[in-house]
Amino acid sequence: MTFTVMIYSMGEVIGDGLIKLPFIAALRRAYPQAQIVWCAAKGASVYTGPLRGVVEGLIDEVLTEGPLGAGLFDLVHPKPFGGRRFDLVIDTQDNPRRSLVARRAAGRFISGAADFWLSHTKPAAGTLQSQAVIDRLTQLLSLATGQATRLEHINLAGARAGQAALELLPNGPCYVGLAPGAGGQDKRWPLEGFVALARKQLVLGRAPVFFFGPGEQADRALAQAAVPQALFPEVDRQDAFADIKGPLLVIALAGRLAAAVANDAGPGHMMAAGGAPLLSLQKDRRKAVKFRPSAQRLSVLTAEDYGQSMAALPLDVVQMALDALLLGDTL
Repeated sequence: MTFTVMIYSMGEVIGDGLIKLPFIAALRRAYPQAQIVWCAAKGASVYTGPLRGVVEGLIDEVLTEGPLGAGLFDLVHPKPFGGRRFDLVIDTQDNPRRSLVARRAAGRFISGAADFWLSHTKPAAGTLQSQAVIDRLTQLLSLATGQATRLEHINLAGARAGQAALELLPNGPCYVGLAPGAGGQDKRWPLEGFVALARKQLVLGRAPVFFFGPGEQADRALAQAAVPQALFPEVDRQDAFADIKGPLLVIALAGRLAAAVANDAGPGHMMAAGGAPLLSLQKDRRKAVKFRPSAQRLSVLTAEDYGQSMAALPLDVVQMALDALLLGDTL
């Protein structure tokens, strides 16, 4: 019989979903033949929407309907999860009441809720709980497998995404990704900084590659006017892979980058998931720890160390950190 694994969460918006991608990739590598079911107990997950193509082949099913533990009376429901049972349930949320519901569906249950009280396997005494989201997920998977978990970039299903990335960024140049966007203006290093950084890459013989989200077209136009030699692979496409777009395309393109620079936002997590060495520009130390991207090679600069705003990050410091990252060093 097929080994079954359920990952129990409350659901994911785009930011949560991107942060968790390297965990999902590690989960599939740990259980290559298993049926992996993702439970979004509150009924919504980007893994059925904008990230569906990204997790294809990694997640076999997403549960979003029925008594899944989020409801007040699900604990006493006679058949939560439709009466289904799973060989292994990894509980990624921390509410003990909901954990008790998920435990009813588990042959073996791994959970950090209530300081691992409900978990069949617990960390060694004295183990410190990391504040980083990805570290907590990694710890749960390590407890499930009995082995240290190593996060790697995500392998996209099928060949089309990789072919699109290769056509848009062909072999030869040293590509440096630049993602100036972020959800809030206070989290953005000024666009002028990214423009200056792009110009420096051209002087050094590298090819700057800009990434902008759908709501950042005004900034994209400014960057194109300021650095016309830079590449904008998501714009004015003439390739034969127009169906490969959005996060799927960005993650595929990340695999073509020698390094990337991004603010604390979704594009940085996409770059990390795609395998690009990443220089992450963060506003403050606390969030830099909690929402750390899961890049295999990661450097972090925190604006708090230089002043009160993202604009305080000096261009020369960013350039030096990028040069070090390209040489294989990290901060």
